[in-house]
Amino acid sequence: MSTYYFVIVGHNDNPIYEKEFSTVNKELRKEDHRHLSQFIAHAALDLVDEHKWKTANMQLKSIDRFNQWFVSAFITASQIRFIIVHDNKNDEGIKNFFNEMYETYIKHSMNAFYKINTPIKSTMFEKKSEIFGRKYLLS
Repeated sequence: MSTYYFVIVGHNDNPIYEKEFSTVNKELRKEDHRHLSQFIAHAALDLVDEHKWKTANMQLKSIDRFNQWFVSAFITASQIRFIIVHDNKNDEGIKNFFNEMYETYIKHSMNAFYKINTPIKSTMFEKKSEIFGRKYLLS
């Protein structure tokens, strides 16, 4: 059983996009960890900002831990932060997921009708995140 909570955070610490991936069936889940995952991701923002100045890499790997939850991060060239809260180690899958989502985000942000730092409401973006999540995180 593995659970991943993915969030894209804008310049003003505002969530732009969020998605949860889990191998646990929704009917079988007794507890909804979404609020806890949001709290952990928000609490890790200061650590992400601190780590981004220490390295030239966009991929920050696992930067924080809260009980059984790990926090991995990715910083785009425009300083948009991708954060995943997860309960098992999957560094290679998370790296590939971040790279695919970064490419998808770049394509979406080049759309003339999209304003940077606003919530992403694209169904195509949603479908791509679902595909990449299943491919790299849940397989």
